[in-house]
Amino acid sequence: MRQLNNHFLGTSGGLSSTTMEKQNYMKILFISLGCDKNLVDSEEMLGMLTSRGYEITDDEQEAEIIVVNTCCFIHDAKEESIQTILEMAQQKTEGVCRVLLVCGCLAQRYKSEIIDEIPEVDAVLGTTSYGDVVEAIEDALGGKKVEDYQDLMYLPDPESNRVITTGGHYAYLKIAEGCDKHCTYCIIPKIRGNFRSVPMERLLKQAKYLVEQGVKELILVAQETTIYGTDLYGEKTLHKLLKELCQIDGIRWIRVLYCYPEEIYPELIQTIKEEKKICHYLDLPIQHASDDILRRMGRRTTQQELIQIVTTLRKEIPDIVLRTTLITGFPGETEAQHEELMDFVDQMEFDRLGVFTYSPEEDTPAATMPDQVDESVKEDRRDDIMELQQDISMANGDSRMGQVLEVMIEGKVADENAYIGRTYGDAPNVDGYIFINTASELMSGDFVQAKVTGALEYDLIGELIDEYTE
Repeated sequence: MRQLNNHFLGTSGGLSSTTMEKQNYMKILFISLGCDKNLVDSEEMLGMLTSRGYEITDDEQEAEIIVVNTCCFIHDAKEESIQTILEMAQQKTEGVCRVLLVCGCLAQRYKSEIIDEIPEVDAVLGTTSYGDVVEAIEDALGGKKVEDYQDLMYLPDPESNRVITTGGHYAYLKIAEGCDKHCTYCIIPKIRGNFRSVPMERLLKQAKYLVEQGVKELILVAQETTIYGTDLYGEKTLHKLLKELCQIDGIRWIRVLYCYPEEIYPELIQTIKEEKKICHYLDLPIQHASDDILRRMGRRTTQQELIQIVTTLRKEIPDIVLRTTLITGFPGETEAQHEELMDFVDQMEFDRLGVFTYSPEEDTPAATMPDQVDESVKEDRRDDIMELQQDISMANGDSRMGQVLEVMIEGKVADENAYIGRTYGDAPNVDGYIFINTASELMSGDFVQAKVTGALEYDLIGELIDEYTE
């Protein structure tokens, strides 16, 4: 796998008994764009493909079949997906590629445009049709133009085991699909459907399989994790799922992302406090702090409620690490409201924080709202917040000096006696690292004890004081 802002994956082999001899050892390049939830879909598809004999390649020059799993959440993601499809289309005309398949969010939203404007694309699968990837490739190899779109409320249940592409020591567990919130800036419900939980027995089976493959950290993801179970069991049951996952031998850390703040509930807080395997870490996407902006975004909290939620979490779990995301330049955002958001960030001192500039997406209410903010203003306001957060992050890092933390090793620094690791407060790919100086031989996935000896803007420096790999 090659990974920059996306994931490059590949597979090769045979299909059905009627085509096995012709397609045996055909090589597939798989490109996964966008979020970790999309990556889970990609890993599911890879599992189906490899179970039919395909081999993985990360070289587009030798790929006879190319699959692009796309994203279109914001404008930049859409542009990246389109550019990637066009680049891979060149392999159809200039290389050895015989089939180009496009799936995922962009395929769901713009299927007609993709088929009409990029004739090199042989097959298009919607967001709920990834379970048909093998059949789609087989049909395309037979000369058929494939368009496969299941109902948006369909919940795929792939029979093959996933191919883990994250290095093997951590993996994402997608516990639900879709979203019911319908925030005014967001297109997700229209391309992923309404919220639907994955049955608990399926999740536990998948978690046990992941552990058998060497996974030590499970990261729970969904468009919204906090309301897991409400559609299946009539009540929030994320805390019950967490307790069941904690019973699985081999799991060391369990991390929860995408918790809508208004849905945090007492049993969940208590479970995080009591269960030792659950990281004291929560990702709370709040988007803004101005009550007027929150209302027009379609969010379900006020600033005072956000303050109360954060205060409660820190009171109940004093060492909890809180991450959030914000949007600057939402239509009608005034300079005063931006300053209000700055004051809120300064007051809350979130441990981790990311900022997006508002992206007007067609078919969303916010795209047609008056008083759209200039792009340069959005970017300036984003930079203001990130500069403030940089100071907060540096101060938080300094406060860690002398602490001994459990660290999962991610890899070695080239040509140095140092390793890269993550603490319980660091989710992969979005948060910082701790750099550990040691001459010891460590492996990715090892857990060690490290003492913090220094702090950078977003990262820590430490020294090894003990080693164990339970």
